[in-house]
Amino acid sequence: MTEQNKSAEGQQKKGISVKVILKFIWEYLMLAAGAAIAAFAIEEFLVPCTILDGGVVGISIMINNRTGVSLGLLTLILNVPFLIIGYRVLNKQFLVKASLSMLMFSGFLEVFAPLKSATHDYLLAVCFGGIVLGIGVGLVISFGGCLDGTETVAILLNRKYKLPVGKVVLMFNVIIFSTAGFLFGFDRAMYSLLTYYITSKVLDFMEDGMNQAKAAMIITNEGREIADMIYKQMGRTVTLLEGEGLISGKKVVLYCVLSRFEVYELKKLINEADASAFIAINDVSEIIGNHIKKKG
Repeated sequence: MTEQNKSAEGQQKKGISVKVILKFIWEYLMLAAGAAIAAFAIEEFLVPCTILDGGVVGISIMINNRTGVSLGLLTLILNVPFLIIGYRVLNKQFLVKASLSMLMFSGFLEVFAPLKSATHDYLLAVCFGGIVLGIGVGLVISFGGCLDGTETVAILLNRKYKLPVGKVVLMFNVIIFSTAGFLFGFDRAMYSLLTYYITSKVLDFMEDGMNQAKAAMIITNEGREIADMIYKQMGRTVTLLEGEGLISGKKVVLYCVLSRFEVYELKKLINEADASAFIAINDVSEIIGNHIKKKG
């Protein structure tokens, strides 16, 4: 290899390295931005009006209201058991991003807590709080993070018992909102449920469907390798089909069904295995039969 070729190869590797670093920085900046936006919505819109979010945050708001213990500290402490539960099963990178997102979220809750609330009008708090919260949570999910530990449990139940992630999360939240009704009055429970609905619709807009499963079709030259990676790392089975491109020739087409929380993980996995792969992701309105297989 000539010196010129070595120099060109070195510059190419350096360019790829810089691109990877910039992508890494951008992802974590977006996770921080999403955590900050979500924390702002909680502290400046929901908490002053005793309106609950779902999941761990909703439980934390109830305890904070009754005891005065820091909301940020409560949120962090209550999320830890859920992360421990998912440690051995879920993708390690997802857990790292989820942990950092939750840590930043708890920190931002402390930052915004002393500030004057944005409004004490319940309707404004529900509408604007739900919208801002949905934007923050949507950003975090879009970049592979998670703010609520109940979502990790929902993913585990989805993989083990085929229960839809969205329905499991909704079940958790119905219990939390019902409890809020007994503690603070059923008007607060109804306000909280309405906020949750608005937040879900914003997530629908940002993520193309909160409760819908996703179907991924992948056209690649590394079909068997990618199928094995999807199965080993995500617990999803893959159907392999033979295809032929008009220009590119023989290809392997992979088809698998997954939850919206796993879309980011899937895209990253495929990009690492075959950066030239073509991926199409669509909504699935209904699933009949098992699309998850237990690893022996």
